[in-house]
Amino acid sequence: MKILMINKFLYPNGGSETYMFKLGEELESQGHSVQYFGMEHEGRCVGNSAGAYTSEMDFHNGSKLAKLTYPIKTIYSAEARRKLREVLDDFAPDVCHLNNFNYQLTPSVIEEIAGWRNETGRKCCIFYTAHDYQLLCPNHMMRNPNTGTNCEKCLGGHFINCVRGRCIHRSLSRSIIGAAEGFFWSRRKAYGHIDRIICCSEFLKTKMDTNPVFRDKTIAIHNFADRDTSEIKEKKEYVLYFGRYSEEKGIRTLIKACKELPEIKFVFAGSGPLAPEIKGITNIEDSGFKTGAELVDLIKGALFSVYPSEWYENCPLSVMESQICGTPVLAAAIGGIPELIKNKEAGELFESGNAKDLKEKIRDLYDNREKLEFYTGNCLKAAFDTAESYSKKLVLLYEDSLKGK
Repeated sequence: MKILMINKFLYPNGGSETYMFKLGEELESQGHSVQYFGMEHEGRCVGNSAGAYTSEMDFHNGSKLAKLTYPIKTIYSAEARRKLREVLDDFAPDVCHLNNFNYQLTPSVIEEIAGWRNETGRKCCIFYTAHDYQLLCPNHMMRNPNTGTNCEKCLGGHFINCVRGRCIHRSLSRSIIGAAEGFFWSRRKAYGHIDRIICCSEFLKTKMDTNPVFRDKTIAIHNFADRDTSEIKEKKEYVLYFGRYSEEKGIRTLIKACKELPEIKFVFAGSGPLAPEIKGITNIEDSGFKTGAELVDLIKGALFSVYPSEWYENCPLSVMESQICGTPVLAAAIGGIPELIKNKEAGELFESGNAKDLKEKIRDLYDNREKLEFYTGNCLKAAFDTAESYSKKLVLLYEDSLKGK
């Protein structure tokens, strides 16, 4: 089977790229042919045999002249269609698997795939993995950055609320562009060409299903996480937070709870805009951003980790990583998080944004080592898909979709 992965970034940039690269690697190991289409960049590490990519769009450092054209190019991209057609003609994929494509590639690529398969008579199915809410909400998070509250006003295609709330970077102009993009592609019915939508949580699926165009195409499959096979380390006397230091991640709520538990040591591993607020708190050790073996060691050594998010998380890798390292998780009961924790099996849940509930749950877990030991044992049995088992599930879905063509 020939699979074309489509994503705006073709270099390591975030979770969707990690997902795409690992999935592509697994599919190739099973004998499938995988190529990639997206934006050209000096860090690009995957590609296609046609050598066709869209021009780099740098919203922060691009020239003034280039930036003048960005508002139009982020809604519709003739270049993306033209370059993608070169790849389609050269590679002739059986599956086009979309990931993050808005703004840099635009939904223009969906129309091009649909046009190509109609013109050539090729059986080619279009898959889309929803990593966030980008087809439902112009700022992708269903959260108003100005009020710091979660928001569902744009559901049903009411994108004018993005403008009213200035929801994209608190900017009126950017919010207008985001809303315009939503209206434009909704009117053109481009998303109706998608054959299957992979949602990384049941929670995300329920939101996607509010749109009748998506409702019969969605399927929920949690992301994959390969289990760490190295030895389990002895637990040390600290509670761990690892991730981004930002408001939507619940850092302020966690800091408040930490201050009221001075006898408990907390280790934070990450970076972000709220880093200055951690300084000077005597029972918080800020170890900075960690990856690889250093991060794994920190996770394995923690009594438990805390994931206090306050936005509609879907399938956070941090929650999964903690469990596969044998470390229970105390996490906010929001979005798709409860689907991963299974309350009082491999960890516990608390009310998102409630510092009092968080503090009490931290204190209870810290004092109850027998309970922690029970949770640790269950973590080691966590039945998450590996990249291999996940990719095999997708292949079955690909084949089933192709049969219907």
